[in-house]
Amino acid sequence: MVVEDDNSEKPLDLFLKIGLDERTARNTIANNKVTANLTAVIHEAALTNGCNRTVGNLLYTVATKFPANALVHRPTLLQYIVSSKIKTPAQLEAAFSFYSSIGSENFELKEFEESCGVGIDVPIEDIERTVNEIFEENKNVILGQRYQTNVGDLFGHVRKSHPWADPKIVKQLIDVKLYGLLGEKTAADDEKPSRKKKEKQAKSESIAVDTHPPPTSEEELNPFLIFPQPEENFKVHTEIFFSDRPVLRVCNTREMLEKHLKATGGRVFTRFPPEPNGYLHIGHAKAMFVSFGLAKERDGCCYLRYDDTNPEAEKKEYIDHIDEIVRWMGWEPFKVTYTSDYFQDLYDLAVELIRRNHAYVDHQTPEEIKEYREKKMNSPWRDRPIAESLELFDQMRRGMIEEGKATLRMKQDMQSDNYNMYDLIAYRIKFTPHPHSGDKWCIYPSYDYSHCIVDSLENITHSLCTLEFETRRASYYWLIDALGLYQPYVWEYSRLNVTNTVMSKRKLNRLVTERWVDGWDDPRLMTLAGLRRRGVTSTSINAFVRGIGITRSDSSMIRLDRLEFHIREELNKTAPRMMVVLHPLKVVITNLEVGSTMDLDAKKWPDAQIEDSSSFYKVPFSNIVYIEHTDFRMKDSKDYYGLAPGKSVLLRYAFPIKCTEVILSDDKETVVEVWAEFDPSKKTKPKGVLHWVAEPSPGIDPLKVEVRLFDKLFLSENPAELDNWLADLNPESKVVIPGAYAVPSLRTAAVGDRFQFERLGYFVVDKDSTSEKLVFNRTVTLRDSYSKGGK
Repeated sequence: MVVEDDNSEKPLDLFLKIGLDERTARNTIANNKVTANLTAVIHEAALTNGCNRTVGNLLYTVATKFPANALVHRPTLLQYIVSSKIKTPAQLEAAFSFYSSIGSENFELKEFEESCGVGIDVPIEDIERTVNEIFEENKNVILGQRYQTNVGDLFGHVRKSHPWADPKIVKQLIDVKLYGLLGEKTAADDEKPSRKKKEKQAKSESIAVDTHPPPTSEEELNPFLIFPQPEENFKVHTEIFFSDRPVLRVCNTREMLEKHLKATGGRVFTRFPPEPNGYLHIGHAKAMFVSFGLAKERDGCCYLRYDDTNPEAEKKEYIDHIDEIVRWMGWEPFKVTYTSDYFQDLYDLAVELIRRNHAYVDHQTPEEIKEYREKKMNSPWRDRPIAESLELFDQMRRGMIEEGKATLRMKQDMQSDNYNMYDLIAYRIKFTPHPHSGDKWCIYPSYDYSHCIVDSLENITHSLCTLEFETRRASYYWLIDALGLYQPYVWEYSRLNVTNTVMSKRKLNRLVTERWVDGWDDPRLMTLAGLRRRGVTSTSINAFVRGIGITRSDSSMIRLDRLEFHIREELNKTAPRMMVVLHPLKVVITNLEVGSTMDLDAKKWPDAQIEDSSSFYKVPFSNIVYIEHTDFRMKDSKDYYGLAPGKSVLLRYAFPIKCTEVILSDDKETVVEVWAEFDPSKKTKPKGVLHWVAEPSPGIDPLKVEVRLFDKLFLSENPAELDNWLADLNPESKVVIPGAYAVPSLRTAAVGDRFQFERLGYFVVDKDSTSEKLVFNRTVTLRDSYSKGGK
C-alpha cells in the first residue's frame, strides 16, 4: 500500500518518466486502483527517476496483471525486470503463471528462472532457421495470399519453437523473408480482400500453424481453464492492508480446506445469486454462463440462490420469473436456496462477531454515517462495551428499537484506503414482512454481510462476480476470516455491456413503470424475457456469451451486431423460409385466366432436395398476386432489380412477369395497381427475383397478419452515460404493420414458431396472436454487419 504525502511526485509525471505515452498515462490516472498499483510498483523497483520505455511497459503490465495471491513476491520479479533478466512479455507472462501457481509460498530461484527463460538468449541463427522452415512449409499459401498472409500465425509458430526469442528480431526476420519472397507491394496487395463466397474457400488452405492467436486459442476452446481446482484453495486469496495492524494475507488452513473437501467430495460448487427485485437481462446470461458453465464443465454443482435480503423490493413475480428463465437458458440448478434460509445462522454469527469485538450497534443516521466515512472518522459508538452491543442487538431483533434508530456495523478500518472497509452495515431494522420468511424477522442482513457468509455455509468453491465487486473483496475476506469460516475462491470478471440499450435495474424499471416500453418482456429490451419474446433462442445467447469469453477487461462495450450475428447463425439453420409481403401492391396477371389457381412448390430450406417433400410447402399462384410496394418503380435504372414499366422480374418459385400497364390514383402519382403478363415457358431470364403472395381463390384476400418491426431501443451506443437518456429513445424502435399478406402455410403457426420471411428477416409468432389474427415480431434482419468486419 502506498500512501503519498503532499510533497510526493504527481502520478502523471511519474508515469511519463517510465516511458508511458501521455494518453496511456492519463487513462491510467482515471483508474484509482491501477494508479495506486503502478505507483507502488515504480517505488518498489526504485525507478522514480525514470527508465526506458521497454522496462516501463513491463512495469505497467506488472501493475495490472500480477497475481493477487502472490503479492509478497512482486519485489523479486521487479528486480529481475530492472536487471534485464526478464525483458520480454512472454517471460513476464510465464512469471505470472509461476507466481499464480505457488501463491505466497517460498520457491527455488532456479526453478523460477527455468520457467521464465532467464539467461536464455536464442541465437539469431536458430530463429532464422525456424522462420525459413515455416516459409518453406507454407510457401504456396503465402504466394497466393501475398501481403494479406496472417503474420500472426507465422509469429505464433516461431514462438512455439522459441518461446524466449526476442519478438522484435522475430518480426524483423519475418518481414525480411516476406519481402524476399514477394518483392515490393503492388496495388492489389493494398486492396481489401474480397468477401465473395467462392473466395472464402481459400480459408481451407490456411497456413499449417495455429488458426487463432496462440495466447487465447486454448481458452477459446475452454474458457474455464483459468479457474483453479478446489483442492488448490489453500493459497493466499488477497492481502488486506490496515492502518493500525499488520497486513492480513487471507487463506484457508490445510485443516479447513480438508474439512471443506470432505463435505463437497472435492467437486466444484458455484452459485448464481440474483436479487429477486426485477427481471433478468442479458448481463445475467453471462453470469449464468460463468457459474453454471464452470460447474457443468467440472462435473460440479451450481446453486440458484435468491439474494433476498431486502423485503421491500422483492416480489414473488420476480422469484417465479428467475426460476423459469434460468431453466429456459438451459441451466438446471443443483438446488434452489434463499439467503433468507440462513437468517438464523446469519444472526447467530452476527452475535459471535460482536463477541469477538468485530461489530457494534451504532445509532448514527445515514447522513451522519456518510459524513463520518468521508472524513474517515470513527462512530461515537464504535468502542462501546461488547455486552452493551449484544443487549442492543437483541433488542433490535425483538422489535424494541424503532426503524432507523440503530444498525449493526462491522468494526473494520475507518482509515483504510478502501472505502468498502469503512465499518460496513451488517444489519438494519425493517418492520416489513418478508416474501419468503414471513414476519419472523424485523432485522435484515445487508448484502456485504450475508453474501460471503452464505457462500461459506454452502461450501462454494468459486465465488464468481462482476468487476464492480472487486473493491469489496477485502471486506468479503475480512468478515469470513474474522469468523474463522471456510474461504471460497473469489474471482471477478467484466460486466457484459451491449450497445444501444440500458441494463441497470433502475433504468429498466423506469422504462417499464413509466410505460416507455410494453412491459418487462418488451422485445426491444435486453431482458431475457424480452429477447425470448423477440424470437432469440437461449442457445444463441449462450453462444454469444461464450464468444465474448470470461475476461477481466473492464468497461468493454459489445456491439449489438455481435449478438445479432449469433442469432442469425442459428436461425439460418433452424428457421424455415416463408413468403410475406409487408406493404402489398396488387399485380393483375392479364394472360392468366381469372379463377384459375396453380399450387406451386416453394422451398422451406435453400438446399431442399426434390425427393424430400417435407422441405417444401405449397403456395397458390393466381391471376392476382401482391408484391412489395418498394419492389416497383415508375422509372427503371441499371442498378435496380425490381419491377418497372416494360421490365421483367422473376416471381420466386413461380414465373417471370413483365409489367404492361400501371394504374394510378386520381393524383396521377400514387400507384394503385400494376398489370403484367407471365411467361409460362420460363424462357425469360430476368435478373431480379421478388417474393410475393397470391389470392388463394377468386375474390379471397391472402392471409392477413400483423407484423411488428423492432429496431434498436436507443439511438446512441451508450445511452446510460447521457444525462437525459430517455430523450435518446429511438422513435422508430417499434413499427407496427397491421395488414401484411402471408402465404396460407403460415395459418397454422403457433406462438414461438420462428421463420425466415424471404428478403425481409427472421420473425417469430408473438403471444398477442389470436385465432383471428397472427402477430409476428421481427427478431433480426437478414443483413449481417458483424461478420463483414464488425468482429
